This record gives sequence, structure tokens and C-alpha cells, in this order.
Amino acid sequence: MNSSILKYIPLNSRDYLNKILSENKISLLIKKERRTKHGDFRVLKNGECQITINSNLNSYRFLITLIHEIAHYKVYKIYDKKVKPHGQEWKQIFKYMMLPLLNPKIFPSDLISYISNYIKNPKASTDTDFNLSLALRSYDFNKEKKYIFEINNGSKFKIYNGRAFILEEKLRKRYKCKEIVSGRTYLFNPNAEIELV
Repeated sequence: MNSSILKYIPLNSRDYLNKILSENKISLLIKKERRTKHGDFRVLKNGECQITINSNLNSYRFLITLIHEIAHYKVYKIYDKKVKPHGQEWKQIFKYMMLPLLNPKIFPSDLISYISNYIKNPKASTDTDFNLSLALRSYDFNKEKKYIFEINNGSKFKIYNGRAFILEEKLRKRYKCKEIVSGRTYLFNPNAEIELV
């Protein structure tokens, strides 16, 4: 295993990941924070497979993201580009790879139930699962982050790209907001990271 990732993953997951990474030819890079994604998988022009993961993730989110991206690699190796990126093939492989990790020696017991629920029908990002996202957040290094569900109607906020909005109202599952400059309406997930202005 690339020794540079050891500090990013839970101690008791190392043997499992070492086995997976030694069996598969994957280039793994640790990147600075990217606000729009935790990690990605790509096939480079030279045919090499590369996974990148953000360095600012807590060890549990890092591990889930790494397994998510390795599942993309395995789908690519089996199906090439003939299936959807987060289709049934990816969901099955991701679930299969996550199951051995669901034990309290690797994940805290308060996370295991949320992860178990998430892998029943995993989505393109753990952030789409509000409960899992919130549970993982409690292990983040930066506790200063604000989420849209924490602010009141009428509050002004900015998102990662600098665009400013006003929170108008909470709908059933999402938050209706108006962009200040354009006046257009947008819907945000409850765990959208924001900065108050």
C-alpha cells in the first residue's frame, strides 16, 4: 500500500485496503480540498487508472470515498464503459466491498447503522444521504462549517463559488432559495455547506 494514505484511513482497515490495492493496478493521489467532490476515478490517456481523494476528509469519510472510487475501478475493469457510473453494477460492487468494513473495530458504532442503511441503495455521493452526512460531519476536523438546515428563513449566505442567496423557505425535503443577483430560485439539499453573509 502507498504509505502516504496510512494517515488518512482507520488503523484497522489497513490490511483490507492493502490487499485490495495490491491486487489492483491503481494510481492513488491525495488532493487538496475540492468543494464539489470528495474523490474521483478516471482513466488517463495512457490507459492508467487513477483515483484522487481529498486530503481534508476525516478518516471514515476518506475510507468510504476510497471504496466508492475503487468500486468504479472494478466496474470499469469488468464492464468498460458499457454501464452507468452509479448503476446496479457499481452499487453491488460497492456494497460487497463495504460489508467487511462494517464492524466497530473500523467504524464507530454510531456510524455503522447509517452506513448499513446507505449501502442498501448507495447514491453518487454520501452527501445525498442526510443522516449519514450529518453523522460523518461529527468526525470532521473543521467544526466551523455551516449547513443550510441550520439557518433561518431570510438569512443571506454564499456557497463555495461565491454566489449569494437568500433562504426563502423549507420545502418537504429541500430548501428554496433565491439567488440575489439573478433573482432565480434554486433548491438546496439540507446538508449544503454555506457561509453566512
